[in-house]
Amino acid sequence: MTFAKRVFTGAGIWGLAIVTPLLFASDYIGRQYPPPVTHPDFYFGFVTVTLAWQIAFLTIGRDPVRFRPLMIAAMCEKFFYIVAMAALWLRGALAAGQAAVALPDLVLGILFVAAFVKTR
Repeated sequence: MTFAKRVFTGAGIWGLAIVTPLLFASDYIGRQYPPPVTHPDFYFGFVTVTLAWQIAFLTIGRDPVRFRPLMIAAMCEKFFYIVAMAALWLRGALAAGQAAVALPDLVLGILFVAAFVKTR
């Protein structure tokens, strides 16, 4: 259970640190990766839903046994994102550097699986 607590708490803290600045970076991102953000509802919808998941990770980390069923959704959140990024990269819609941003999510997804298996 300690492993699961550390994995999910760490994932939540990491996610909050990485995702929160995106709330203030839409113009910067539009300049770095043109075109500019033309659908702020999609952009901010993605960021705020992602922030909500970080809260879910912290919640799971507080009591992994109680919230073990939620770990399945957490794994889906990570692996669905990985599959989407891989598909975009394979189609040539993302540069390698853009696709590489998903690697921490792959590592966390694998750790989520391990935490799920170890938590009974």
